[in-house]
Amino acid sequence: MPAMADDPEAAALSVGDRDPELAEVLDKGLDEYNFAATGTSEQDQGSFSVKVTRANGEIIGGLTAWTWAGLCGISMMWVHPDHRNDGWGAKILSAAEKEARRRSCDRACVSSFTFQAPGFYEKYGYAETGRTLGIPGGGEDVHMFKRL
Repeated sequence: MPAMADDPEAAALSVGDRDPELAEVLDKGLDEYNFAATGTSEQDQGSFSVKVTRANGEIIGGLTAWTWAGLCGISMMWVHPDHRNDGWGAKILSAAEKEARRRSCDRACVSSFTFQAPGFYEKYGYAETGRTLGIPGGGEDVHMFKRL
């Protein structure tokens, strides 16, 4: 028998814009599941950033990353186009790997679209582990891994 509208056990499906409350519930639920499945805990995870700024505070580039039980995942890395030949990419990546090691990480992963910088990461020892097809413009998402 279908659930009645006033039934507190009734469920409803909805689709909408970004929902911070939903994201928080999903994060918590997935963390609990992943911790149980891997024998890790909240103490095994963290996040950090590397930032390059001019004297006036303008951001030239940077990187955000997460850590989890010895794995460092690079979330985002960007360098302003005017500074892409100044060596900042290599300095940022090196600083991130050093921080990852300080946090007891012995491996790192990143993904980069084919029109972004997979060659940059390969130059610094990252190896391709797979690709996701169907990126707009005919690109692919290149998944990469490195032992630190």
